Amino acid sequence: MNRRVVITGMGWVTPLGVGLEAAWQRLLAGDPGMAPTTIFDARTYPTQFVAEVKDFDLKSFLGERYEDHKRASRNTGFALAAAEMAWQDAGLNGSLGVDPTMVGVYLGGGEGPIDFESFVAATVAGWNPESRQLDTVKWAEVACERLDAVGEFEQDPNCAAGHIAYRFNARGPNFNTLTACAASTQALGEAAALIRHGDADAMISGGAHSMIHPLGVTGFNRLTALSTRNDSIESASRPFDRTRDGFVLGEGAGILILEEYENARRRAARIRGEILGYGTTADAFRVTDMHEEGRGPIAAMQGALDDAHVKPEEIDYISAHGTGTEENDKTESLAIQVVFGDHARRVPISSIKSMLGHLIAGAGAVELITCVLAIRDGIVPPTINYQHADPNCPLDYVPNQARKVPVRTALSNSFGFGGQNDALIVRACE
Repeated sequence: MNRRVVITGMGWVTPLGVGLEAAWQRLLAGDPGMAPTTIFDARTYPTQFVAEVKDFDLKSFLGERYEDHKRASRNTGFALAAAEMAWQDAGLNGSLGVDPTMVGVYLGGGEGPIDFESFVAATVAGWNPESRQLDTVKWAEVACERLDAVGEFEQDPNCAAGHIAYRFNARGPNFNTLTACAASTQALGEAAALIRHGDADAMISGGAHSMIHPLGVTGFNRLTALSTRNDSIESASRPFDRTRDGFVLGEGAGILILEEYENARRRAARIRGEILGYGTTADAFRVTDMHEEGRGPIAAMQGALDDAHVKPEEIDYISAHGTGTEENDKTESLAIQVVFGDHARRVPISSIKSMLGHLIAGAGAVELITCVLAIRDGIVPPTINYQHADPNCPLDYVPNQARKVPVRTALSNSFGFGGQNDALIVRACE
């Protein structure tokens, strides 16, 4: 079977706002969402700023259903809210009109934040300074007193998918993947494949993540992956700019409702776009660095084009992974040049991470929604903070101002630590 897969609903929770239109207008305006960190005290960290989701209230989305999900972790709450918005956007007040066992969930869901203070308290209590070893019995005594069982369970990456399945009675295939920054693009591609092949008629898919906590920021600082421009926060994320020094950590969620085309037609759904192609590869190179010749991204993009039966010159817009790290931007630019040839210098490319920060596992889904909105409105968002051309990045990155351009077919890239590469192609549905 090779059934058509369409997008009928979308919702997102982002540092620029909750809901499609408000955040979309801020993206088009080039309005950055970075600010000093407030979720925890980051004054002693090399990076003291992030892109947080502000004023989020899960109860306002769930109403009376909130009691079933009130213990959800921060990232799961983002996923639930985005799923509620996507469900309503798809014109659904009840069911999809299909057997619930043929409605599935596929997320790129990250782990929830840990109870850091309790974890540290247990570690301090169990530390033996003379032997310089951890007394695990003492550690466990304090941990059992302070750590909350439900809270610890809700850290698991699969929990968001479970919450969404329960909320929408989705009893079909249920998966979660955590392939770092490529996770939600991979989830969407594989969710579409399940529908194509007849294993599901509809999928609730996308991703959510929040790594804005002491361990998350510490880890990325230790990797030297984060910008440290504490004196110029709003201009710190500079994808493809020669002066870039790392990404800005963000958080949020993007969820899409994918349906088999004929089912969407039967219920007279508004079809926002069609997923045409998906490519996925591994660099098989290093844990963090991409292969210097871009072999993984090249193969992923080419795989998506082949799967979609689309020629490179048919792509009207590329939503770049574009993190703002030295290696990622250089390698992605090289890979685009190899795959697209002469068209590489003509196609507009932008990175919304310059405004949203990097949503990690949630990034790809939010960026695919950007592609669908660009197709709808005939305008592509800018890459802000682009001031200094880099000879290693010689393409059109839509610098600093949104651009009106007809977009019929778009490609979205996501590349993750560990060498995961994923690309999706979406087109206006005919």
